Amino acid sequence: MPRSSSTSAVFPKRLKQARLRSGLTQEQLGIAAGIDEFSASARVNQYESGKHTPKLQMGQRLAIALQVPTSFLYEEDDLLASILATAARLSREKRKALLKSAEALTQTIPLTSKTK
Repeated sequence: MPRSSSTSAVFPKRLKQARLRSGLTQEQLGIAAGIDEFSASARVNQYESGKHTPKLQMGQRLAIALQVPTSFLYEEDDLLASILATAARLSREKRKALLKSAEALTQTIPLTSKTK
């Protein structure tokens, strides 16, 4: 997945934001994402500083460890990123209600034929 310069700049910001909110250290996050314990802190630090950008699979593992959707880590729009993170914490039923409310606000045809 090619990344624009703005996308690669947003990942470090979102990663650090989510890590601080979770209360994890860089080392704890790295280990939880499957990075070797001896290099976990340094690797996460490199991701947060923007020195290195992880491949999508590592981004997914970091997101799982942080309990945020992977899309949150790559979303450039701050408001949309907040919506993604908030929606991820809702139950399935509440997500359905949120989708219906959003559709009503935008008065658009649903993107899916069924919202199970």
